[in-house]
Parts: sequence; structure tokens; C-alpha cells
Amino acid sequence: MLLGKTIKIGRKIEELSIGEKLTITEKIEDKDLLLYLGLTNDNNPLYIQHDYASKTVYEKPVVPPIMLCGVITSAISKYLPGPGSHITKQILTYPNPAYHYSVIEFTFEVKEIHINANNAIIHITAINEDDQTVVDGTFHVSPPMLEDQDGENGK
Repeated sequence: MLLGKTIKIGRKIEELSIGEKLTITEKIEDKDLLLYLGLTNDNNPLYIQHDYASKTVYEKPVVPPIMLCGVITSAISKYLPGPGSHITKQILTYPNPAYHYSVIEFTFEVKEIHINANNAIIHITAINEDDQTVVDGTFHVSPPMLEDQDGENGK
């Protein structure tokens, strides 16, 4: 329980389907960038300084890749499979930079399900408003597994 509320647990491995999709859209705002930079003490001028970034091949500040990864892990934790999920592996590429104020559409698709290993492989693609891919990759996710009354791992 969290503050007197029961938290709903996400879907178990048997409740997922190959080909199942989820799409979310996020706008990268200054407040999000400032929170990230403050929490991590990351002072890369490419992420926040317009004058510096204007002198680079990017021409303007870019979004730190780990922030894009954070959007993905949050969606896995909240929606697919949901609360109680655990990411065991991730492979990501960032073929194009994401810029401040970008509107990015993240698409998640269940590609493989391994019931005995309690593992789902989810492919993620994130595309900006210019139809450029800013993230492409896969996540191996262990959906929620709770112990039953006998102390056995329930799936």
C-alpha cells in the first residue's frame, strides 16, 4: 500500500500477447530537462546551453538519451506489462538527436514471450514530429510475479 491505496499490479506473462502494442506521446519540456540535470549533476553544455550547442553539428541543445530511456522504462512500469515489472536487459540506439520541445511518439510492441523464463521482449521505436527515429531498441522485461500462499513463485 502507498498512502493507504492499494497499488494495482501489472499483467502476468500469461496475460501478454505477441503483437500487442502501446503508443504514448511525450513533449520534452524545460522543467523535465532541468529536473534531470539537477538530479544527475550532468552539466554537459550540449544539453542546456543554446550558445554552445549552436556551434556544434546539432545547432541547438539536445535531449540527454537517458531521459528518453526514462520515458520508456516509466511506460513499461506503468502500462506494459505494468507495476511490478522488472527490466532485465536493454539494447538501444539513438539514430537521431531529440531536441528540446520535441513531441515524440513512443511505440512499444511485444515481439516474444517466454513463459517459462517469465520474460517478454518488447521492441521500442520513438519518432519525433519530423518522422525521424530518435530511439530504437529492445527491452527484456520480467512481468510481475508474486509468491503464492505456499511460498512458491506464482506466475
